[in-house]
Amino acid sequence: METRKGYKWEVLTLLWIAFFLNQADRQVFNVVLPLIKSDLHLSDVEVGMIATIFNLVFALLVPLAGYVGDRSSKKWIIVFSILLWSGATTLTGFSSGLVLFILFRSTATGAGEALFGPANYATLADYHKKTRAFAMSIHQTAYYLGIITSGFLAGYVGERWGWRSAFYIFGLVGIVHGIILIFRLKDKRGPVGPEMNKPGFTESMKVLFCIPTALILTIAFGGLIFVLVGYLTWTPVYLYEKFNMSLAQAGFHSMFYTHIAAFFGIIIAGKLSDKLAKDRPGLRLVMQAGGLLFAIPFIILMGHSEVSTSVYIGLAGFGFARAFFDANTYSVLYDVIPEKYHASATGVMQMAGFAVGSLAPLILGYLKSVIGLSTGISFLSVIWLICGILLLIGYRFYFKSDYERAQAMKDEVL
Repeated sequence: METRKGYKWEVLTLLWIAFFLNQADRQVFNVVLPLIKSDLHLSDVEVGMIATIFNLVFALLVPLAGYVGDRSSKKWIIVFSILLWSGATTLTGFSSGLVLFILFRSTATGAGEALFGPANYATLADYHKKTRAFAMSIHQTAYYLGIITSGFLAGYVGERWGWRSAFYIFGLVGIVHGIILIFRLKDKRGPVGPEMNKPGFTESMKVLFCIPTALILTIAFGGLIFVLVGYLTWTPVYLYEKFNMSLAQAGFHSMFYTHIAAFFGIIIAGKLSDKLAKDRPGLRLVMQAGGLLFAIPFIILMGHSEVSTSVYIGLAGFGFARAFFDANTYSVLYDVIPEKYHASATGVMQMAGFAVGSLAPLILGYLKSVIGLSTGISFLSVIWLICGILLLIGYRFYFKSDYERAQAMKDEVL
C-alpha cells in the first residue's frame, strides 16, 4: 500500500487524466455526428438511438460496478474499465453501420465507462477527507477540459482525415494511459475486511433509497444528466445547422464557453463548499439548488437567440451555474451515506441519473423534426426548475437528520 506523503495528489492527477479521456472519448461521437450521418446515411432518430442505448447500457451496469467496487480492488476495476472503453472507442472507427455502432459505441464503450465511475469517485474519496470537495472539484475540471478538447480536436481531425481517425486517436491514447495506471495507481485499502462486514448486494442497492436526502439528490442528478446529455448530443448539430458553422467551429463553440466557465465556476464552488461545510454541511445542497435555478435564463437564451454571440453568453452562464451542482454532488452523497456503501451508492445514483438522461438524445432528436431544436433546448430549463426546488426541500426537511445518522453509524451496517 502506498503511504508516502503527497501521494493523494498523484492519485488525483492519475484519475484526472483518466476522467479527461473518459469525457473526451464520450464527446467524439457527438462532434463528428454530421459526418457519420452523411457517410452512413443515418437518420436523426437512429443517431439519437445510438446515444440513448449507450446511456441505457451505462445505467444498467453502473450499480453492479458500484457493488463490485465496495468489495474488490478499485484499482483493477479502473484499469480494466479504461482499457475496455478505449479499445471500444478504437473499434468504433471501424464501424460500417448502425449495428456495429450499437455494438462498439453503445454497448462496449458504455460498459467500460459504467465500470469506471463508482470506483473512480470512491478511490478519490478514500484519499481525500478534509480536502474532498476541493479534490472533487479539481477532478471535475477534467470533464470540462476533456469535452472542450474533444469538441475542437475531434472536429478538426474529422474534417481533415475523416471521422474514423478521431476515434482511432482518442482510443489509442486511452489504452496508453490504462497501461500507466497499472504501475502507478494503488488502492488506499484492500477489500472490506471479513466477509461478515461486506455489504450484501440487496443491502448495497437499497441503501440510497432509504435516505431521503440521497433520494432527492438522485432525482436532481437525473434531471442534471438529462439536460447535459441532451445538450452534449445536439448542441454541436444545432450550431452547425443554425449558424452554418464548420464542423470544427460548431464543435468548439458548442463546448468551449460552457466548459471554460464551468472550469472557473467549479474551482470557486469547491473552495466555497469546503468552507461552508465546516459549520453547515447542508449548505452544499443550497449551492446545488442555486446553480440549477441560476442557469434557467441562460438555457432559454441558448435556445432562442438568433445571434451567435448571445448563444455563447447563454452557454457560458449555463456552464458557470451548473458547476455549483457538480462541485457538491458526491460530497453531499458521501455526507449522508456511510463510507462502506460509497461505491454502491455512487453506482445506484449514476444508474438512475443515466437511465433518465438516456432518453434525452432520442427525445430531442424527435422534437428536432417537430418543433425544432431551439424550442427543444429551451424546454430543458423546466427540468432544472423542478430539480432546484426539490433540492431546497431536501435541505429544509431531511439533510440534518440524514447527515447525523451517517456520522453516527460510520462503518456499521444499516
